[in-house]
Amino acid sequence: MTRAAGTPGSPHPRVPLVDRLVAAAYSAGWLVVRHVPERLAAWFFRALADVLWRRQGRLVRRLESNLARVVGEDAAAPAVRELSRAGMRSYFRYWMEAFRLPSMSRERILEGTYAIGAEQIFDNLAAGRGAVMALPHMGNWDVAGAWLVHKGHPFTTVAERLRPESLFERFVAYREGLGMEVLPLTKQGGGSAMAFGTLAKRLREGRPVCLPAERDLTASGVEVDFFGARTRMVAGPALLAIQTGAALLPAVIWFEGDGWGIHIHEEIPVPAEGTRQEKVVAMTQSMAAVFEKGIAEHPEDWHMLQRLWLDDLLDEWEPRPGGAP
Repeated sequence: MTRAAGTPGSPHPRVPLVDRLVAAAYSAGWLVVRHVPERLAAWFFRALADVLWRRQGRLVRRLESNLARVVGEDAAAPAVRELSRAGMRSYFRYWMEAFRLPSMSRERILEGTYAIGAEQIFDNLAAGRGAVMALPHMGNWDVAGAWLVHKGHPFTTVAERLRPESLFERFVAYREGLGMEVLPLTKQGGGSAMAFGTLAKRLREGRPVCLPAERDLTASGVEVDFFGARTRMVAGPALLAIQTGAALLPAVIWFEGDGWGIHIHEEIPVPAEGTRQEKVVAMTQSMAAVFEKGIAEHPEDWHMLQRLWLDDLLDEWEPRPGGAP
């Protein structure tokens, strides 16, 4: 007798309705939004952002809590409230562009990207040395990646597993279609170790790696000071630089008018003294300092809608992770 889908032991376990609806919504976005005139799409996503901002649900309240730390204000302050509106518009602009990016021309991406410090990447790669670009969740991460690919440097990155699996596979296919190699990342178990090994191999081959780095997803992060409080950031970028000799290059990205800005900062060197762990901590703290500066300059483009600081972990609510980079 054939098992019914969703019964114990079935090879096709039943996917919860909400997950199926989310996956369907994303699929519809990729199918439809690219065919809508850009101005109309931008208006619709901005209006949707404003609706959610006015409702001040969990995601908006978390964004305001995070932005309050950046600007040194109370989360209920009018300035923070207005900043969160700009932040939601920026976040929804990311999604509008993500749905349109597969059909966006190479010329549009290259001409629309304002890059500072790009030689930090290209000089190292030209010398046969790998480069680890570590970035916070800002601006349009996917456009920055497409820019690097169009500059002739396909790269490797990681992606957090999403529910349902079909949505995760859709995101992987989307980013691979842009020229990226995407490795699955799990919070625990063999997935993280396998991804680290592949990343190290790519760097030893003199290739680039790009990693979102200000939010720890591995349960093995390094504690750092960030906007006056303690948080954990991923140790991977520093560990990869130490283990492979690659350059650790922190970068920040933001929206620049109708285009995009990227600032690749100077290499964070491996300290000459200290244990391996002490070196990782020092390098990760230096990376956090660069992120602080970039986020403070473009706070509206920092898309951190999840808990980040250690003293926020006692909160009773937490937004469900989204698919953004």
